[in-house]
Amino acid sequence: MFHSLKDLFDRFLPPQQRRLEDAAQALQLASAVLLVEVMRADAVSSPGERTAVGAALQRLFGLDAAAAAALIARAEDTARHASDTFGFTSQINDALDMEHKIALVEALWSVAYAEGGLGAEENHLLRKVVDLLHVPQGAAMNAKMRARAAAGPCAGPAPA
Repeated sequence: MFHSLKDLFDRFLPPQQRRLEDAAQALQLASAVLLVEVMRADAVSSPGERTAVGAALQRLFGLDAAAAAALIARAEDTARHASDTFGFTSQINDALDMEHKIALVEALWSVAYAEGGLGAEENHLLRKVVDLLHVPQGAAMNAKMRARAAAGPCAGPAPA
């Protein structure tokens, strides 16, 4: 019923507002897919990683817990059918300025560090995503260090 009421109200929105809302949802989904891909990068997805993905989506987009959980579910389904990350990083490059891309990179690193350490698969994926987002290496390393510091002593030694 909620969806049918929302659909009814959406019909009365001006087309430009509908396009803006669609673009915002696409950006949220693209970002969520990247966060989920970090969570799935190694063999086991931990509850801590899932919690970190939800917290990142809440922080980045001002979502409540239920909306973040629904977005994670959509992102997991989308990620299962995606062949690469380029399409998602392209959407993000088109929509976000450098400051927001750096915030996303820091969120990606926070998911990677959520289980206590950084795996080789996560590190490789994040380096690739940083390059695709055209984030300068210095800014990416600072984001990585902030995420590692926020993870606390359980994050292990700083990788090279």
